[in-house]
Amino acid sequence: MNLMELDDFHWLMDILQTIDVGLVVIDRHYHVQLWNGFMENHSGHLASHIRGQSLIEQFPDLPEGWLRRKVEEVFALRSPVFSSWEQRPRLFDFVSTRPFTGHSVLMYQNITLMPLLSRSGNCDHICIILYDVTDAAIGKLGLQQANQQLKALSITDRLTGLYNRGHWEECLRLEYQRYQRTSSPVTLMMFDIDFFKKINDTYGHPAGDAVLRRVSATLRHELRNTDIAGRYGGEEFGVLLLDTDTTTAHAVAERLRIAISNLLIEHEGQQITLTISLGLACLAKSMANAADWLVEADNALYHSKRNGRNQVTLARPAIPLREMNAGHLTHC
Repeated sequence: MNLMELDDFHWLMDILQTIDVGLVVIDRHYHVQLWNGFMENHSGHLASHIRGQSLIEQFPDLPEGWLRRKVEEVFALRSPVFSSWEQRPRLFDFVSTRPFTGHSVLMYQNITLMPLLSRSGNCDHICIILYDVTDAAIGKLGLQQANQQLKALSITDRLTGLYNRGHWEECLRLEYQRYQRTSSPVTLMMFDIDFFKKINDTYGHPAGDAVLRRVSATLRHELRNTDIAGRYGGEEFGVLLLDTDTTTAHAVAERLRIAISNLLIEHEGQQITLTISLGLACLAKSMANAADWLVEADNALYHSKRNGRNQVTLARPAIPLREMNAGHLTHC
């Protein structure tokens, strides 16, 4: 090797050691042949210690099954394989060099596995190239989180935490469309707080807000995860009870009515009690659109209000063939 070749070799080794990218060369038995400065700095393993050792044995926390599949794929196809942090956040559990500013304890990594061909064309070694992409990953994750928060804000009623009217009405339309395909029972429950204006006039609007929040919390507690609740307006609420017939819907409505009638809301030394009136409409083929369905439930609700409040009314199209004799159930 002449002087120029020695210089070239020295420069190459210097680049491999100082480049801000992890470089690992393994053979077919996963024994480490090259371990550059980046890998030394982040792993705590010196090249002199790890060279010739099994990568799998030295790093038992590696995703061994995933790594073996990727390595065998590279050996078989003799072509590079790339894995982004979005597919797998990291190969090595290296601590991030920016744990405070980057908001991540561990490093996010992009990985490339590259076949190394000998002069004879054989592929007996693979180079694993590891890129620290923590900054880019955190930036993208932060943007995604911000977008999710904005989306949540756009569909949520800020006072109650339930869906706002616009999003809830879209859910209503979607459930109507789903029923046309599946005929799966679904019941619409509308209710509002009895004499809510009197609560505002007597105790003040902050007390009215406290009542709305407490009613919404009680509603969430009484419903299943699959049910869809929204604040329809002022003191009126709408709930889509999925896969629910009139019998079950009445049981849900009655349970909610009782739970809210048992509330004792304290606000600035005042104790407030309240009741709700409810209307139920089970979706039927006779309803031409979602608006018709909503009208049926609203009519049932107003029947409850006109006939003494604090009761549940079932819309006529949904009355079952047998009479339902339940405590506070009426038919409009």
